[in-house]
Amino acid sequence: MKTLKVADMHCEMCVKRISNALTEAKIAFEVDLANQTVSVEESKVAEAVEELDDLGFEAVL
Repeated sequence: MKTLKVADMHCEMCVKRISNALTEAKIAFEVDLANQTVSVEESKVAEAVEELDDLGFEAVL
Protein backbone atom coordinates (compact mmCIF):
# COMPACT_ATOMS: atom_id res chain seq x y z
CA MET A 1 0.00 0.00 0.00
CA LYS A 2 1.13 3.53 -0.80
CA THR A 3 0.05 6.38 1.45
CA LEU A 4 -1.22 9.60 -0.08
CA LYS A 5 -1.47 12.81 1.95
CA VAL A 6 -4.84 14.49 1.38
CA ALA A 7 -4.50 17.74 3.36
CA ASP A 8 -7.91 19.09 2.32
CA MET A 9 -9.82 16.08 3.75
CA HIS A 10 -11.45 17.59 6.83
CA CYS A 11 -14.61 15.69 7.78
CA GLU A 12 -16.60 12.47 7.62
CA MET A 13 -18.38 13.73 4.47
CA CYS A 14 -14.97 13.97 2.75
CA VAL A 15 -14.22 10.40 3.86
CA LYS A 16 -17.58 9.22 2.51
CA ARG A 17 -17.05 10.89 -0.89
CA ILE A 18 -13.53 9.46 -1.19
CA SER A 19 -14.63 6.00 -0.05
CA ASN A 20 -17.52 5.92 -2.53
CA ALA A 21 -15.33 7.02 -5.45
CA LEU A 22 -12.51 4.56 -4.73
CA THR A 23 -14.95 1.70 -4.13
CA GLU A 24 -16.68 2.45 -7.43
CA ALA A 25 -13.27 2.51 -9.16
CA LYS A 26 -12.51 -0.91 -7.60
CA ILE A 27 -9.41 0.37 -5.78
CA ALA A 28 -8.48 -1.20 -2.43
CA PHE A 29 -7.94 1.59 0.10
CA GLU A 30 -7.83 2.70 3.74
CA VAL A 31 -8.81 6.21 4.81
CA ASP A 32 -7.39 7.84 7.95
CA LEU A 33 -9.17 11.12 8.64
CA ALA A 34 -7.08 11.91 11.76
CA ASN A 35 -3.85 11.83 9.73
CA GLN A 36 -5.49 13.07 6.51
CA THR A 37 -4.17 10.10 4.51
CA VAL A 38 -5.51 7.59 2.03
CA SER A 39 -3.57 4.36 1.51
CA VAL A 40 -4.12 2.59 -1.81
CA GLU A 41 -2.73 -0.48 -3.53
CA GLU A 42 0.56 0.38 -5.25
CA SER A 43 -0.59 -0.57 -8.75
CA LYS A 44 -3.52 1.87 -8.48
CA VAL A 45 -1.79 5.02 -7.16
CA ALA A 46 -2.12 7.03 -10.39
CA GLU A 47 -5.76 6.02 -10.78
CA ALA A 48 -6.49 6.89 -7.14
CA VAL A 49 -4.83 10.32 -7.49
CA GLU A 50 -6.99 10.96 -10.56
CA GLU A 51 -10.16 9.90 -8.72
CA LEU A 52 -9.29 12.19 -5.80
CA ASP A 53 -8.52 15.05 -8.19
CA ASP A 54 -11.93 14.58 -9.84
CA LEU A 55 -13.47 15.05 -6.38
CA GLY A 56 -11.47 18.23 -5.80
CA PHE A 57 -8.87 16.76 -3.43
CA GLU A 58 -5.12 17.16 -3.93
CA ALA A 59 -3.29 13.92 -3.14
CA VAL A 60 0.48 13.96 -2.58
CA LEU A 61 2.76 10.93 -2.16
